[in-house]
Amino acid sequence: MGGGALVLAERFGTMDIDQLSGAERVLRRGEFLRGMMGLAMGLGGGLLWAGCKPSGSAGGGKGRSLLNVSYDPTREFYGEYNPLFAEHWLAKTGERVEIRQSHGGSGKQARAVIDGLPADVVTLALPLDIDEVAGRGGLLSKAWRERLPMRSAPYTSTIVFLVRKGNPKGLRDWADLAREGVQVITPSPKTGGGARYNYLAAWAWAEEAFQRDPARVREYMRRFLKNVPVWDSGARGATSTFAQRKIGDVLLTWENEAFLAMKEFGADQVEVVVPSVSLLAEPPVAVVDSNVKAHGTEALAAEYLSFLYSPGAQRLAAKHFFRPVHPEHAAPEDLARFQTIRMRDVEEAFGGWAKAQAEHFGDGGNFDQLQRP
Repeated sequence: MGGGALVLAERFGTMDIDQLSGAERVLRRGEFLRGMMGLAMGLGGGLLWAGCKPSGSAGGGKGRSLLNVSYDPTREFYGEYNPLFAEHWLAKTGERVEIRQSHGGSGKQARAVIDGLPADVVTLALPLDIDEVAGRGGLLSKAWRERLPMRSAPYTSTIVFLVRKGNPKGLRDWADLAREGVQVITPSPKTGGGARYNYLAAWAWAEEAFQRDPARVREYMRRFLKNVPVWDSGARGATSTFAQRKIGDVLLTWENEAFLAMKEFGADQVEVVVPSVSLLAEPPVAVVDSNVKAHGTEALAAEYLSFLYSPGAQRLAAKHFFRPVHPEHAAPEDLARFQTIRMRDVEEAFGGWAKAQAEHFGDGGNFDQLQRP
């Protein structure tokens, strides 16, 4: 389940917020927490945020806990990172700590934190989502990117194609994705951070291919989007649609998600295609100031994110198919899988995420316009 899901523990199993009525879904931060806490107390069960699964602790007994609200494709990485960090924290401080995880589409996760999901840290797909938590939510400093090295991105990725084994449709580059009869699987850029990278990578290719002719770029994007048969909410859902439900000819996804799909579903089922140009993805991390102050976890949360740049964590990032910002710490065999890709930067190609969001993904923006008949 995604970060907007809830568990009423001990008695009632799971309830996904996506199944609630529209009125229930739009409860804001204070109303949301008071209402759900009252419901849990009235039912005699504990209240937990689903997706907040314990994935890291050291030793027995109870210590403090920390909630990391993340996006879909980091599940496996943080599942292994959290015990590594818990051991580090225990050795450093003598304190046991439990790390809980919440995963879902990046944009959806950011909205959940704004609406009350009590994240100590956010590790999301793109800077704009954390900017929303800082701006609309007012939960952390707007200068959050200056706190950690590499613009607060401890690992990077890019967008690639995942196709059926043998590439039966011969899909080699972005032009092929607008061909008639090709089904493209990608999440909705309204909810998923990776989906916004997918869309913008296609747009960036079209601008180069058509010499920035706006009419030709928009016509290409219209045909490209028309080839999407279903809009999943996040990257992991799109992977399931493609690999498990066998829908579509090509999946647009994070490079790390593509490698993971090959590992899980078999290299005899799918293969990776690297396009001629893609986008540099810098998934950022940040401490949620207001929440850690309330929880008394300021030092714990800061150390949790700083440790992502350590040699052990960087090696682990490469193992889980992310490109480490300190590749000297990664195993050579893990680095060898990364192909050289020409990547454009969102700042350079689109004037930054705020501008790209307003022009392409806001209500009535290019994404909405291009899907109109």
